[in-house]
Amino acid sequence: MRTVTYAQAINEAQEIALTRDPSVFVIGEGVPDAKGIFGTTIGLAQKFPGRVMDMPVAENGMTGICVGAAISGMRPIMVHARMDFTLMSFDAIVNTAAKWYFMFGQKQSVPLVIRMVVGRGWGPGPQHSQSLQALFAHIPGLKVVMPAVPADAKGLLLSAIGDNNPVIFIEHRWLHALTGDVPKGYYEVPIGNARVAKAGRDVTIVAASYMTIEAMRAAEALLQEGIAAEVVDLRSIRPLDRNTIVKSVQKTHRLIVADTGWKSFGIGAEIVAMVAEAGVHFAMPPVRIALPDMPTPTSPALAGSYYPTGIDILRSALVLCGRKQTVVARIVKEYAAAITEVPGFSPDQPDPTFTGPF
Repeated sequence: MRTVTYAQAINEAQEIALTRDPSVFVIGEGVPDAKGIFGTTIGLAQKFPGRVMDMPVAENGMTGICVGAAISGMRPIMVHARMDFTLMSFDAIVNTAAKWYFMFGQKQSVPLVIRMVVGRGWGPGPQHSQSLQALFAHIPGLKVVMPAVPADAKGLLLSAIGDNNPVIFIEHRWLHALTGDVPKGYYEVPIGNARVAKAGRDVTIVAASYMTIEAMRAAEALLQEGIAAEVVDLRSIRPLDRNTIVKSVQKTHRLIVADTGWKSFGIGAEIVAMVAEAGVHFAMPPVRIALPDMPTPTSPALAGSYYPTGIDILRSALVLCGRKQTVVARIVKEYAAAITEVPGFSPDQPDPTFTGPF
């Protein structure tokens, strides 16, 4: 075990894959750039000449080329610094990559990984910060993963590269500087298995990607009030680990789902419906915490009100656990004050180390 950043963990996974398998290559706009897609591809072009490549601004055509390479026996890792760019590739992803294995009688695989970066920060606005995981998870034939911690980022990426069909690998830009213990060498984290990040008995908080970090912060604050929250880190959006989620809510009978995407027709709706269909009794109505149904603002002044945080999770959990409104208001006020007093705080950056889009 070593302590490394989320970005270093992703970089390491790609280096291992490139070393182990000559059919693996990395391609994307800015991949060989000096800043290497938030640090995730730094140094790879020098270590693997001809196998870590920049690409023209032609997302649909290049995705088609990667699909063709995958069908021909290669294992491409396609990288997009913004998930929004993949919308130009939707035909190649949805109509070809996702369906090929099915259409050809499970005899022709498409081992393609598409890395996508989502999330707020540096004012990217409505066309460069959308979290569209629900859009991709809706498509049969695609697997969708959203690791929250460095060890899972490495293990899930290696699993994705080894998978014989397309995997959408989603990274939140606020996670790249996050540090954590990561095993050395090759290992895989199975796709489709959630992680109980914190055990508890009173309320279940299901989260993915960066919202797992916010959920853990809220859980620590709740513990000071005598409320033991169980935090379930999804890790995988499709396939979804239904058993872990249902088992947790069967224990707590209270459910909060925190997502980086929009609320309507989103991941939260799917999870709430799935738990309800399992016949689990809710002590209180479940809560979905997600983006409001409007495009993402560019202004940092608006971002502070637009994006949900641990404050929203904390408030909802206190209400679900029966705390009086006056008590809820006091606790939330104290928690918010503690966060905003951190040196370098800005509603548009997670901490002072976050200095720009790359």
